[in-house]
Amino acid sequence: MTGKSINEWVVRLTQSDLPVLRRTAKEIERLRKIEDRITAKDISVIVLHDPMMTIKVLRFIESRRKAGSSEITTISHALMMMGTGSFFDHFSSFTTIEDLLADKPDALYGMLSVVSRGRHAAIYAQDWSLMRHDLESDEVTIAALLHDMAEMLLWCYLPDELIEIRRRMMRDSALRSTDTQMAVLGFDLKKLQTLLAAMWKLPALLRSLMDSNQAKHPRVINVTLAASLARHSAHGWYNAALPDDFAAIKEFLGMGAENMMEYINRNVLVAAREWRWYNLRPAAAWLPMLPGEWPVE
Repeated sequence: MTGKSINEWVVRLTQSDLPVLRRTAKEIERLRKIEDRITAKDISVIVLHDPMMTIKVLRFIESRRKAGSSEITTISHALMMMGTGSFFDHFSSFTTIEDLLADKPDALYGMLSVVSRGRHAAIYAQDWSLMRHDLESDEVTIAALLHDMAEMLLWCYLPDELIEIRRRMMRDSALRSTDTQMAVLGFDLKKLQTLLAAMWKLPALLRSLMDSNQAKHPRVINVTLAASLARHSAHGWYNAALPDDFAAIKEFLGMGAENMMEYINRNVLVAAREWRWYNLRPAAAWLPMLPGEWPVE
């Protein structure tokens, strides 16, 4: 048990200065030096590689939103409202994930794995959203990116407990993740995430898209399937859950198996080109993956 209740953790995480990827900090500093030659889109590309930076921007713009005005649900809209000058003024220094977890390599690996997986899910979700002619695909992209937000945060602030959860799950594959989280933490990550999203006043639309309990809504289905596929393919393409993922995606997109796999493989390669953001072996490294032993982490 952590010694803190779930509500105490909500307060602590609300008061914490969320860390970002080292690459994010470097890229923002690079853009700062050429501020007169860049656009909000250039900044948005950087922000959407990093779930923690995405949360920081959404929380900042929400704190500046006037009562009664519409919620801002995308990074591009947030940056347009802020302006590049205001962005650089507010986001001038960062704690990095790599520095925060420098003496805990297992936790750093765990954190970067979830962040990388979130980006991978976002790439799937955006592509499928565009295929379905969703006019606001950026909202779906952000929801997929932040789907496992609570897990990312606790890798930073409760690394030993998260390592213990992973150890127990690997030792006994029959364990349910929620039960294991309750045993180790005293609460489950889904509940923590719901409370944080409400406390941080993340846009209601994004909160609904991150809520798998609303599974009948097409946009929620998109986010849920993208997150599942990214999770199950992270260390190989013969995970026992993948056939069910593929069947659900095929039905959701309304296309044949061959075309579906073509789209998936294309997105996997897009994610692979970004591997230096996270310094992890991308899912594309296992394509094509022949039968054999599972790769060892």
